[in-house]
Amino acid sequence: MLSLGSFLVLATLGGQSPAYPWLEAGPGDAGARSTIASRFAPPTGFERAPVASGSFAAWLRELPLHEGRGEVHLHDGSLKANQAAHLAIVDIDVGARDLQQCADAVMRLRAEYLLGADQPDEICFRFTDGTPAAWSKWRDGWRPKVGGKKTTWTKAAKVDSSHASFRKYLDAVFTYAGTASLERELERAPSLVEVAGGDVFIEPGFPGHAVVVADVAAAPDGRRAVLLAQSYMPAQQIHVLDNPAHPGDPWYVLVERQPLQTPEWRFEKPEVRRFGKSCQ
Repeated sequence: MLSLGSFLVLATLGGQSPAYPWLEAGPGDAGARSTIASRFAPPTGFERAPVASGSFAAWLRELPLHEGRGEVHLHDGSLKANQAAHLAIVDIDVGARDLQQCADAVMRLRAEYLLGADQPDEICFRFTDGTPAAWSKWRDGWRPKVGGKKTTWTKAAKVDSSHASFRKYLDAVFTYAGTASLERELERAPSLVEVAGGDVFIEPGFPGHAVVVADVAAAPDGRRAVLLAQSYMPAQQIHVLDNPAHPGDPWYVLVERQPLQTPEWRFEKPEVRRFGKSCQ
């Protein structure tokens, strides 16, 4: 049964699937009574950038949040050591294993959006070796066997389209994909001034880091301010980042050719990337 808080933020896209599938699959959080859009007003002199109804940007803007600022927990239930990096926590599970880290959180949100938007066949990410890993393949009972330099798929299970099966699929993606593979998969956006919700700042590597643009505000002079969300290491609850240059403020005003300093990572040459065609 859905909690009252989860019910308040649950919506549908196209009158079909729930917009936030994990809320329907689980009990949710009775305190999840606000969203990114309702909790965080745009900076003075800015207005929220227009977004298309049903888009990834619109979906991210309405992500449900836990009540208050809260404390970020790790996958094992313990508290994250650094509790100064966030201003809000997204009401979504982190899983029980150390898997849903930075790039994984970006892929989790993208996959949940596509599932909720009734576009399940568009859910596909590449493993680090380049092998496509589609949800439709996993759903139909195929499982990856990773060995040597090549991944193969074998029919090993029954067809299962449940959200529990979907989470197992994502855990497999998180195991064999990361910032290096995701960076290769994403397309370059034209420029910082054309940043949009759902875009990603990513620095590939082992580990590397990635944060997702959860909201965008625009000023009349063309400046853009972004609100960023992340997971980190070890795997932890996805959270809205504070701006270390202006504590208590989640917005980052982007400046071309300037580093992007977040609480736990400095992007020396920030470049906007975004999701394009599915790897299906």
